[in-house]
Amino acid sequence: MAAAPGSGTNALEAKLADAEAEAEAEAEAEADVAGVADVSKDSKRDDQHDTLKYHLLGPSLTKAGQDSVDQSKVSEIIYNASKGSKYFNHEEVKDKILTQKIEQILEKKRRLEKLDLTREVRAADQLVAQLELGRDLTQHIVHVDCDAFYAAVEQLDRPELKDLPFAVGGGVLTTCNYVARKYGCRSGMAGFVAKKLCPDLLLLPLNFDKYTSKAQEVRRVLAQYDPRFESASIDEAYLNITEYCIEHDMTPQDAVQHMRDEIHEATKITVSAGIAANSKLAKICSNMNKPNGQYVLPNDRNAIMTFMRDLPTRKVNGIGRVLERELQEIGIKTCGDIYPHRQFLYVMSSCSYSSSSSCRERPFTAQRQLFGDKTYEFLIMCHLGLGRTEIQPAEEYERKSVGTESTFRDMSDPTQFREKLRWIAEELEKDMRRAECKGRTLVLKVKLHTYEVLTRQAVTPRAICAAGDLYNYALPILAKLEQEIPGMKLRLMGLRCTHLVSTKKPDARAFFGLRPPKTEAGVDGESNGMDKREASGAAQEDTISQVPLDHTRHDSDGHLD
Repeated sequence: MAAAPGSGTNALEAKLADAEAEAEAEAEAEADVAGVADVSKDSKRDDQHDTLKYHLLGPSLTKAGQDSVDQSKVSEIIYNASKGSKYFNHEEVKDKILTQKIEQILEKKRRLEKLDLTREVRAADQLVAQLELGRDLTQHIVHVDCDAFYAAVEQLDRPELKDLPFAVGGGVLTTCNYVARKYGCRSGMAGFVAKKLCPDLLLLPLNFDKYTSKAQEVRRVLAQYDPRFESASIDEAYLNITEYCIEHDMTPQDAVQHMRDEIHEATKITVSAGIAANSKLAKICSNMNKPNGQYVLPNDRNAIMTFMRDLPTRKVNGIGRVLERELQEIGIKTCGDIYPHRQFLYVMSSCSYSSSSSCRERPFTAQRQLFGDKTYEFLIMCHLGLGRTEIQPAEEYERKSVGTESTFRDMSDPTQFREKLRWIAEELEKDMRRAECKGRTLVLKVKLHTYEVLTRQAVTPRAICAAGDLYNYALPILAKLEQEIPGMKLRLMGLRCTHLVSTKKPDARAFFGLRPPKTEAGVDGESNGMDKREASGAAQEDTISQVPLDHTRHDSDGHLD
């Protein structure tokens, strides 16, 4: 992104200085009004409880099946059920810090509203025009998402659960069926809280082998429509079906309907899909007609702009609870609200583009800005409905890190710490061997019983991936933490390797331009019962299965963050 002109930054700094002086004078006058302060405090206290209750609803608020739920009732139950717990106290502190940050931003916005921001409007419009030039309406991108995946797989073995509320997980729910979602239960929720919402809720244990096997069945079908599909998680994927539609003379709607029918026939589970011009829009659309439905957003700029205009910001992947609240506080509730506020968003991030010392030293600059330059551009792209159209297998993305973590009951025994650390090291070795890499930097992550998260890291003398090495280099980091925090109690521990080095063996035949050796099926001219499309799916399955997701493991009393 282009840097803001130095002269413009200096002019804005001068404007802010004048506005700051004026605001101070107004504040002194307002302070003389009797009784206003007390009323304001009471109002703020009520608002703070409301924001905390909303925050406690969790990150899965926008999951399908939640739209008809009375979320105010759910938030009240969660609030009362968790009040006084260590988790509650930790979230309360975080909410207060966010509230203070927002108050500073609102004060800055009030001052900016009194200034002439014509220059900032022009700068923001230049970015809009620049991004608009990159709009691509030629591709048909699909986001496929299995419906309540873990629950759907479990229901295949226990069809009697169809009309009963049940969830998968214990201490924390990994997913719920749609019957349970009507009560407000959702993934990421503590099991005891879910029981408060739905006393008849059944909790089933996790079986990852079963889910992985079913996911591979789904992927075999996906590979028939796009051999280079991108697996986003165990139960969702992105596809580019542009070529498939051309080759088979099909509309995107018909192709996706056919694909979903094939998946259901092969796996007995349902999937939902979104079809749009890019991955961001496809992801949003896949949630529109869940479960077992699909939604098509035409590849037309006007249709896209209309769709985004009324879309709540929280519906966009990448906007969570914190950013949603920050945006709401400055007047942005929908993606259509972003454009009228573009000048304020620009100013609140403009110091990110300036290296001048005056910008760094001023009180209302980077130290108190709400958004950085990446978030600012991301929000403008949300307003425009822009996103990536490049879909590629997950293993082709450059990995930045590989990590494993485990959540458990509160633990304070140093011996147990070391047993858990060794187990995590062994699990991380498995993941790193699957990812075919070693790491030069080892990061230890722990969560205290107070829910405070701490990370410590060490640079290893050589790249490592063996469990023994991971454990031996992590142990001193853990020991130092124990010295810093006597009597330390933990509820989570994790290891992560960064600064990765590939251990993949070079393909000598490919280097010399030779074709890979023929398979046995190719020599015999037979396919062992698999047609070409099934063989393609199997090949894709083998590739995808070698790309591990970062694992978050939980025991029966874990809590998912």
